[in-house]
Amino acid sequence: MTPQILDTSALLAFLWEEPGEGRVAELLANGRCYLGTTNLAELVSKIIERGLPANEVPSIVNSLNVEIVPLTQAQAELSGILRHSTRHLGLSLGDRACLALTQSLGGVAITADRPWLALDIGIHIECIRPDSH
Repeated sequence: MTPQILDTSALLAFLWEEPGEGRVAELLANGRCYLGTTNLAELVSKIIERGLPANEVPSIVNSLNVEIVPLTQAQAELSGILRHSTRHLGLSLGDRACLALTQSLGGVAITADRPWLALDIGIHIECIRPDSH
């Protein structure tokens, strides 16, 4: 099975029961899902902003059934390099770190951010949001 690298937006859709959450639930149930540490930090920030107590963060993260992957030097460098080719879509550092991890694992980036589909950077991307057409 191809590694599924989850962007923060996909996990937030799952946690907040937003459109596309069913697809994320399916991926999490099937396993082989990965979350980079940069995206973990972003996810924790959003959980705390939502008002959940900090002491609940570990149990929320552990319940996701994802493998947490540290950011390597090569991935950090690629995240910086991707700034140029993703700037027009406003991708964040977390977004680019997700893409760098995806490339290094040879997987698929799973996101709720439909604009990612316009990227032509040689990285496979799946958007969990239904097409609005």
